[in-house]
Amino acid sequence: MTTLQLPDSLVGVDWLKQHLDSENLVIFDASWHMPATGRDGLVEWQQAHIPGARFFDFDRKICAPDTELPHMMPDEAIFTRELQALGLNQDSVVVVYDSMGMFSSPRAWWMLCAMGCENVALLDGGLVAWYEAGYPVESVSSVPEYRTGDFVATKKRELIADAATVLAALDDDSSCVLDARPAPRFSGETEEPRPGLRRGHMPGAVNLPFADMFEHGLLKSKSELRVIMAPLIADRQQTICTCGSGVTACVIAFAVHHCGYQNLAIYDGSWCEWGLPGELPVVTD
Repeated sequence: MTTLQLPDSLVGVDWLKQHLDSENLVIFDASWHMPATGRDGLVEWQQAHIPGARFFDFDRKICAPDTELPHMMPDEAIFTRELQALGLNQDSVVVVYDSMGMFSSPRAWWMLCAMGCENVALLDGGLVAWYEAGYPVESVSSVPEYRTGDFVATKKRELIADAATVLAALDDDSSCVLDARPAPRFSGETEEPRPGLRRGHMPGAVNLPFADMFEHGLLKSKSELRVIMAPLIADRQQTICTCGSGVTACVIAFAVHHCGYQNLAIYDGSWCEWGLPGELPVVTD
């Protein structure tokens, strides 16, 4: 057993395979799928996951109760309880992945960062890349009990934006609001996948579809990402990322973070909140 340190906020499957036996490594499978797909991340995790990976359920367990908005960030008490139950310690080194490559895992990365976890990275290419490398997986018949960890959440409120913060940022030249939804949804050309939401986008928001961050299933290089980001945020003091329900917003937030920009926040309610009938401004192209 060796004590592990992360080389970067993004690691490859070869690096992870080499360090699987490190004593302070915690691997989280944060797979989540849009409801219309009929797929269940927990069921798929039970069937096949990277050896030792624990399921990070931000949609049903590690989320705020008593809200109609999906998978909202919970308070510190809930986050502490759930992550301790998953065996997370203060000195743990965390690697997060998902079954799609990099779709929902950035949501868990952001949640961990926003709750004070200092050593967390994403697995480039996720389970897809792990399979392609020929590395083994394991299955379980039920969710095991883990030794209770000692992690205690400390919320970094500057990483979490609400509707009022976003509304103010839209009229602030020092801020940039990036929307990760596909272009037809951003423009209002197509309906939202969740019923009851208005079409379109926030006035002044910039469309940066999350799929544009990847090439051949892997995150683009830092230099390629900087070419994308520089015209949008180089001179801005704050970047707020949004999407449909706060999941793919974290994809573009990670890309922004990965190429060196600071002062990032996620609009947790995203379009599930903003797009509801009401007074929050919406425009279409």
